[in-house]
Amino acid sequence: MVRAVLDRIFAAVLVAVHGAPAAPTAVIHRPAPPALIYPTQLSPGPSGLTAESYLSVGLADGSVIFGRRPHQRRPIASLTKIMTGVLAAEAGGLDRRVRVPAAATKVEPNKDDLRAGGRYTRGLLLNSALMISANDSAYALGYDLGGGSMGRFYDLMNGAAADLRMGDTHYASANGLDDVRNRSSANDQAIVAWYALGDPTFRKIVGTKLKRVPWAAPVHLKEYRNHNRMLFGYRGTYGVKTGFTTKAGACLVVAVRRGNRNVLGVLLGSKNIWTDMPRLIDASLRRASPMTA
Repeated sequence: MVRAVLDRIFAAVLVAVHGAPAAPTAVIHRPAPPALIYPTQLSPGPSGLTAESYLSVGLADGSVIFGRRPHQRRPIASLTKIMTGVLAAEAGGLDRRVRVPAAATKVEPNKDDLRAGGRYTRGLLLNSALMISANDSAYALGYDLGGGSMGRFYDLMNGAAADLRMGDTHYASANGLDDVRNRSSANDQAIVAWYALGDPTFRKIVGTKLKRVPWAAPVHLKEYRNHNRMLFGYRGTYGVKTGFTTKAGACLVVAVRRGNRNVLGVLLGSKNIWTDMPRLIDASLRRASPMTA
């Protein structure tokens, strides 16, 4: 009881000093992307892939190329930040300074070591969440976009998922650390990634390899190095996101364009995303329909 009262007093002091979080972000009613087009018989693709569930899609027409258990509902770890990131990008105001709640600083690593009560721009938090998968930054974005309520932010996430017809998905986390209630599928992660890549801000960030950001003393400057290794060593990669928890296993969504072939791959519960994904994308590029423009 005393702890609860002290927490409310502390929160009130922080609001007085640093300002209240933004009003809840207005719901955006977005058109659904083109539906994924499944073949009559889904091919598992190249042999030896270790992922529990996976999917590859040709983005010229939304045709599913290869897949295994594409609608299996599973924990998705930090792939959750794809939805958090695109909601933040759509909200805009990237120069707006966001106050970090104490709860954000108590999440598990990866973290960007944000300071409770500190103020950081939305843009910095968005880069941090998407490039280095910082859980504290994703939480702070959710808190801000939900107007100080994580529950309201989850409603925004699930509203967006409904708009995008992500029928296998329920969001209950801004960063993906909830492995019990926060669930999705390879099918739905392909949909949200495809949609998110249509936002110029989101697409630029997930395609950035390295970024220097100013920081408070004594650090002064940080360099974010994107966790998506395929940006550095797999030709044509232009996004999107990595993820890992013990229950979810290793997860990865990647978008690759070579010439007039444009392919998206999703891996959930992989034993080795860095060997699975190149094999999946190599085979998918050979099968994908060419882009017409």
